Amino acid sequence: MRGTLSDRMGAALLMAPLLLFLVLAYAWPFFGVVKWSVTLPTPGLGQYGALATDALVQSVFIRTLRIALIVTVVSVAAAYAITVVWVRGSPAQRIIAEFCILVPFWISVLTRAFGWVALLSNRGLINTWLQSIGFISEPLALVRNELGVIIGMTHFLIPFAVFPLASAMRSLDERVLLAARGLGSSRMRTFWTVFVPMTRSGIIGSAMIVFVFSLGFFVTPAILGGGRSVMIAGLIYLRIFQSPDWGLGAAISVVLVLFVGALMAGLFRYVRPKQLI
Repeated sequence: MRGTLSDRMGAALLMAPLLLFLVLAYAWPFFGVVKWSVTLPTPGLGQYGALATDALVQSVFIRTLRIALIVTVVSVAAAYAITVVWVRGSPAQRIIAEFCILVPFWISVLTRAFGWVALLSNRGLINTWLQSIGFISEPLALVRNELGVIIGMTHFLIPFAVFPLASAMRSLDERVLLAARGLGSSRMRTFWTVFVPMTRSGIIGSAMIVFVFSLGFFVTPAILGGGRSVMIAGLIYLRIFQSPDWGLGAAISVVLVLFVGALMAGLFRYVRPKQLI
C-alpha cells in the first residue's frame, strides 16, 4: 500500500508543473474572457442574450459550421486516399506521398493563402489558362467567396488528417484482409467492407481534428474570402479590435469554446470507445 501511495505521489508531483502550466496558459486567460462576457459593457448576461437574437452572429455561426463540415468531409476523403498510398503503396509511391504530406508543413499558412489567391483570382493562373484555351469566356469566381475559403482550408488541413488515418491503417491485422481475399472477396469489396470499417477510428480522429481546426480559422478566410465569407474567428476579431465590443466578442469566444468542449467530450465518451472495441 505504501509503495502504491508513493507511486501516486510521485506521479502527482511529476504532473504538477504541467497542470500548473495549463492553468496559467489556458484556464486563467479563459476565465478572464468569461469575466469580460458578463461584465462588459454592463454586468449581466445581456451579451449572451444578444447572441440568440443577433441575426449577423447567427449567420456567421451557421456559415462557420457549414464550411467546417464541408472542409472536414473533403479533407478526410482526400487524406484517406493519400494515406492508403503512403501506407500500402510501392516504395516510390510512398516517397511521393510522404513528400506531399510533409512539404506543406514547411510553408506558412499566410504564404499558402496568397499562393491560392495567385491561382484562383480573376487574373490568376487557372482562369488565365482556361480562357486562353477557350474553355471559358469569363473568369470563374473561385476566390473572395466560400469556395476559395474551402479550397484554402482543405489544402492546409489535409496533412493533419493523414496521421490518425496512418496510425489506424498501420495497426490493421493483415490476416483479416487475407482471409477476406481467401474467401473470394474482390479487392474493391475487401476495401469497402473490411478495410474501411477497420480504420473507422482513424476516420473519426481525423474528422475531429479537422473540424475543430476549421472552427478557429482566421487568416485563410480573411484572405481568400475577401471579407465576404467571415467566419467566427474573424467576427471575434472585428468585435474586439474594430468595433470595439469586447463583451460580445468575449461571449462569442466562450460559446465557441464550450461548443468545441462539448463536441470533444461527446465524441470521446460515446464514439471512441465503441470504435475501439
